[in-house]
Amino acid sequence: MTDTVVPVVTRSAELGENTLQSGECVRKSGVSPQHTPAKKIWFGRVSNDPGHRSPPHHHEECETGGYVLKGHGRIYFGEDYRDFIDMYEGDFVFVPPYMPHVEVNMSTTEELVWLTCRTPDNLVTNLPEIPDEALEGYRRA
Repeated sequence: MTDTVVPVVTRSAELGENTLQSGECVRKSGVSPQHTPAKKIWFGRVSNDPGHRSPPHHHEECETGGYVLKGHGRIYFGEDYRDFIDMYEGDFVFVPPYMPHVEVNMSTTEELVWLTCRTPDNLVTNLPEIPDEALEGYRRA
């Protein structure tokens, strides 16, 4: 007898919380090795409360794709996190493997929500913290 793999639905109220996190970004998996038969993909919902951000981190060998569902996000990267890209509802973003970055909700009143897909899993390596003031244009709620 062989093991048969069938489609698996993760209901919105059952998103997996057993996934690596970085600071105030909340990652909940919909498809992942943690709770589905998936072996080479992590796909989930990421949210940041108004004005909140992640600490510096990278996702090891993972390629990361994101899609903004709601809000205004910014990803800081580069030397001393001086470079950044802004993202708005409907935008897609690609973050290369091992790229140190900080994910930020630029709104102080609205939640930032995006879908993220990563291969092979949601690997997170947190890096030394930096002060808010080092991030051009960022402010907390």
